[in-house]
Amino acid sequence: MMLALYGHPFSSYTWKAQIALLGSGLEHELRIVDGDHPDHGKIVAMAGPQGKFPVLQDGGNLIFEATSIIEYLQLHHVEPDVLLPSDADAAIGVRMLDRVFDNYVMSNMQDVVNEYIRDAQNPDMGRISEARERLERSYAWLEGWLQYYPSQGQVTLIECAAAPSLFYADWVHPIAETFPRLRDWRAHLLALPPVSACIEAARPYRAFFPLGAPDRD
Repeated sequence: MMLALYGHPFSSYTWKAQIALLGSGLEHELRIVDGDHPDHGKIVAMAGPQGKFPVLQDGGNLIFEATSIIEYLQLHHVEPDVLLPSDADAAIGVRMLDRVFDNYVMSNMQDVVNEYIRDAQNPDMGRISEARERLERSYAWLEGWLQYYPSQGQVTLIECAAAPSLFYADWVHPIAETFPRLRDWRAHLLALPPVSACIEAARPYRAFFPLGAPDRD
């Protein structure tokens, strides 16, 4: 049975899981969750406590949360040392960076977006400023980390987490020229075929971005 990923082409966490599938060459079907596909929504609603996508279906298994999906793919469908290293200590380092991108980049980006979803005409600028400051701190840390990271076109859990979070974070709080490594790495990530495929699939939905999508990328 073909793997099925329930999610949406504009969803950053759907990207995260799909980049792993595409980067690993795994045949799968993206089943869009929206008002036109109520059956897909029912699957997602039953999979986890909050009914959020993405959800991976593999036969009778339903796996929710993007990181867990990627861990599952490495365990059951991908050759060793592709998405995560087999060495336990090295795997801890990869998982740590996954948390950096989810908690310190994606989450802060989403805090800004949520303010515009809450009230597009009157967002809380104090909360937005605080979230932007947290993003700036994350950018500075990543700029230092990148001098030690050998990016050679691989698609690991790190790239799966980094690409969507940096894609959207730069829309919310542009990465300054004072972080050249991070700017270059974001461009490198966006050019990777699995990431580029997600970007193109999401392009028709850009008008829905709450802050207004920039005319780039």
